[in-house]
Amino acid sequence: MPRSSPPIPACDGQQTLTAGAILAEAKQRETRWRPGLGAASHSEVFASGNDASGAGLALALACDGLAVEDAARRADPLADAEDHRAILWVQDAQAIRRGGRPYLHGLPKALRHRVIHVAAKTAQDALFALEEGVRCRDLAFVVGELAGNPRELDFTASRRLSLTAEKHGVPLWLVRLNAGADLSSARMRWRAQAAPSARPRWNRDAPGAPAWQAELFRARMHPPGQWILSDEKGYLRNRKPTTRSPATNHTATKPPAAPPGHGDMVRPTVGRSLAAL
Repeated sequence: MPRSSPPIPACDGQQTLTAGAILAEAKQRETRWRPGLGAASHSEVFASGNDASGAGLALALACDGLAVEDAARRADPLADAEDHRAILWVQDAQAIRRGGRPYLHGLPKALRHRVIHVAAKTAQDALFALEEGVRCRDLAFVVGELAGNPRELDFTASRRLSLTAEKHGVPLWLVRLNAGADLSSARMRWRAQAAPSARPRWNRDAPGAPAWQAELFRARMHPPGQWILSDEKGYLRNRKPTTRSPATNHTATKPPAAPPGHGDMVRPTVGRSLAAL
């Protein structure tokens, strides 16, 4: 008769476990990502440079991570009631040329007075600003936008960003516009494109909440997956695909253009510089 897996001896008085129980416990730790679960210290978002879907999703994911921190802070009677830390937003010249600068009034209201915008001439300058940003614990998070696959963003530079962000505890969201998924040490890597918004309850013809089709194709702690994520009143929600636009093909390789109010909550047609902030 076949013999079952022998038990593994327990140490320090712990309960004896079989090999099957250890595998089951390991699978339980590998949880599927969901809104509110938090994010890695260094994440990348790949998106088209024709719309703001990449920056919009990165900002929504970053704010979702702040919501988790806010909930923990409210539970701590010794912590401050609100988070007043600034946000660093870095763009290289190619990213500004393709997508424009962040639009102040398109940002969440709680963040409009906290943005520090850096317009870097080259990708090398942008990477320097990003690394210096994640060293500063007075920043809530850092958003970067780089176009294409610059030579300066090799695995060594990516590794430096990951280690620095982890050491200082400042999350980094690096948006890669019209870029290929090259070698990187980013802990989470996403593909983003605009998705149709759900119809508002009280006005069916009004623009709905910004929404994105998000694919997590690489993560250190989570299995890959796809979601339709929407930003509703400052909270990130996961919803089923809508049937509002039957012609929309979410499996297309080229991201569809986002209609007004659908995923483009960061930049309007006419951009506005934040250099005066």
